[in-house]
Amino acid sequence: MTIIDSIRHSMAPIHKEGHRFVAIFLVATLILGWIAQPLFWIGLIATLWCAYFFRDPDRMVPQDDNLVISPADGRVSAISEEIPPAEMGLGAEPMLRICVFMNVFDCHVNRAPMAGRITGIHYRPGKFLNAELDKASEDNERNGLVIETAHGSIGVVQIAGLVARRIVCFSQNGDVLDAGERFGLIRFGSRLDVYLPTTATPRVAVGQMATAGETVLAGFGGFDLPTVGRKI
Repeated sequence: MTIIDSIRHSMAPIHKEGHRFVAIFLVATLILGWIAQPLFWIGLIATLWCAYFFRDPDRMVPQDDNLVISPADGRVSAISEEIPPAEMGLGAEPMLRICVFMNVFDCHVNRAPMAGRITGIHYRPGKFLNAELDKASEDNERNGLVIETAHGSIGVVQIAGLVARRIVCFSQNGDVLDAGERFGLIRFGSRLDVYLPTTATPRVAVGQMATAGETVLAGFGGFDLPTVGRKI
């Protein structure tokens, strides 16, 4: 294997949503370099960060319908029982909520936590508070997906953050998703909330780092952590 092959295999592809941003950063870098050489290196670092932000690596997704997989890379910031957003139609009773906070260096491609059919997509405009704050769940711009799974309806909410100004959802109402399948992303720095029936048992702790499509957040009934995954 050549050095070029090694680099190619070690680098994750850039998601198509990021192509135009990387191109804009690159053009700006060339213009800055024409103005002053030191500015070129600053622009180049910013361009490399932009490409890194929009990386979209494949993940080995555990294959078990009893497991809830993290929809985002980041840090588990809260685990509690909360009433889900009213617009999602999940009822007025508390559900198990697990929050994953993404900073600007985390991969921002979002993945389905469980296999199932999307029965609702609910966008709500709002503020752009720090996504790590608990009140961001109520006040911030958000986009919620309701997914009908083998264990009932669950909710997945994309929440914009202090820097994030754009929520992207690739999926449509009625789509059938596999666990770990990509359904959206958020630019730049944000949070994902997962709402589960209270019969689910958390398998992570606050402060733990999670990997989208791989880390098991919770599980239903008696289950073992699987040793077999599928690359998605």
